[in-house]
Amino acid sequence: MSRLSSKLLTAVAGLVFVLCLFPLVAVGIASASMPGEVIISLAQSVLPRFALNTVGLVSFTGLATFVIGVGTAWLVTMTEFPGRKAFEILLVLPFAFPAYVLAYAYTHILDHPGIVQSTLRDVFGWGPRDYWFPEIRSFGGAAAMLSLVLYPYVYLLCRAAFLSQSGAQFIAARTLGRGPWRAFLTVSLPMARTAAFGGVLLVAMETIADFGTVSFFSVQTFATGIYQSWFSMADRAAAAQLALCLLSFALLLALLERVSRKSMVDTHGLRKEEMPRFPLKGVAAAAAAVGCALPVLLGAVVPTISLAVMAQGSEQDLFSPRYQLFIQNSLILATVAAGVTVFAALALGTARRSFPNRITRSALHVGRLGYAVPGGVIAVGLMVPMGAFDNRLDALMRETFGISTGLLITGSIALLVIAYMIRFLAAAISAYESGSSAVSQNLDYAARVLGASPVRTAVRVHMPLLAPSLLTGCLIVFVDVMKELPATLILRPFNFDTLAVQAFRLASDERLEGAAVPSLVIAAIGLVPTILLCRRISRD
Repeated sequence: MSRLSSKLLTAVAGLVFVLCLFPLVAVGIASASMPGEVIISLAQSVLPRFALNTVGLVSFTGLATFVIGVGTAWLVTMTEFPGRKAFEILLVLPFAFPAYVLAYAYTHILDHPGIVQSTLRDVFGWGPRDYWFPEIRSFGGAAAMLSLVLYPYVYLLCRAAFLSQSGAQFIAARTLGRGPWRAFLTVSLPMARTAAFGGVLLVAMETIADFGTVSFFSVQTFATGIYQSWFSMADRAAAAQLALCLLSFALLLALLERVSRKSMVDTHGLRKEEMPRFPLKGVAAAAAAVGCALPVLLGAVVPTISLAVMAQGSEQDLFSPRYQLFIQNSLILATVAAGVTVFAALALGTARRSFPNRITRSALHVGRLGYAVPGGVIAVGLMVPMGAFDNRLDALMRETFGISTGLLITGSIALLVIAYMIRFLAAAISAYESGSSAVSQNLDYAARVLGASPVRTAVRVHMPLLAPSLLTGCLIVFVDVMKELPATLILRPFNFDTLAVQAFRLASDERLEGAAVPSLVIAAIGLVPTILLCRRISRD
């Protein structure tokens, strides 16, 4: 029985490994099998623009999130000012909002017919051409929206790094006559550079994967190019080639992120001097409070108020049967995908823990790759081979039995759930590893001595101890699936729409008031794991 369960565990882990690797390999094969004229045509037309916009967006967003994340993490960790404890938690709130939701909200506020420009024209009596105002639907607008919702990656990692530092070096720098700000720049910041770099890389991965924001603001990136090639031009060759370009960029970021994670020094259990907080007074205290309040106001409070006002003036009825169906579809997809993803992470983690070898370690590394791969790339990697398989199966069944099987796989929810699992498996693996690191290996040895198989050990020993971590991972995946847009647009079954798809469709038709209703629901659901994360941060 023990041998059978071990084989079953290995088979499940192997299946997850194959599923995670399949779309990546499929994109490469599909691109290699396409005519060379396709990539030449792309290189001469849209490829330079896509590459320039994508790299520029990553650079601008990375720099902005670095400044906001490191600055706020330092203020709430190393200084004392009014409201500091509240800001420790509030600074995480923008994490709950998708960037495209902020894009809808700020377009309503800052666009030409919005409240800001309308007020300026009314107060000063200006005409449409009498003044200049920054264009929100632009490259800069997209970068700003992404920065406001992604800086918590850098903030959380840097805050943890500052808290884990020993105060000995900082105190020594102060003793040698350096002021607190100079000591921060020369001592604390260099010690936290690995965490900051890792956070910026996570921001870069999310930036290249974004579709809703750049599409709404008409910024042409690889993500929008894949979608346009697939749907607007029905050019699967171009979509596959663009997906390969984006995949190469994503894998480079994943490699850099892995290197940065390896270079982090584990200081757990080491003796550390408590890092002293220095009090801020007067103008400095007010500036610190304003500096921490602005990201929260712009990233969470203002969008919420704007969306609520927009929703009141819309004709969308959240309690209508149509919207109930959207909510039902979203909840079903998110619940099933979260359960499947956490189960896959548990299988990979248990296999790695029970059979520590190169194969299980490689499977875990491949499972983490999905977070770096945009949803559009995964969708293309699954859609192209599965579509070919469906067509051949349908042709065979027609010739042999005279019946049509149709789109057996590509038109199913199962393929969409697999795409979600591949995309968000890294989050579930991280949640599993954060909990399993506190579970002693001696418990595994004791269970094995008592005759328990690896599967039985995982069920009876690991799962009760890992329940909080697994629940956190499940909630994170749940919310990520609710927000995911490109994979849902490409892979969803016919007439199977979600809240994210409905919001995107209404916004694409310039019905921003209507888009506010599903956007508010998505943001409200996203607040649940964010609040749980905040509680854990406060408790820690």
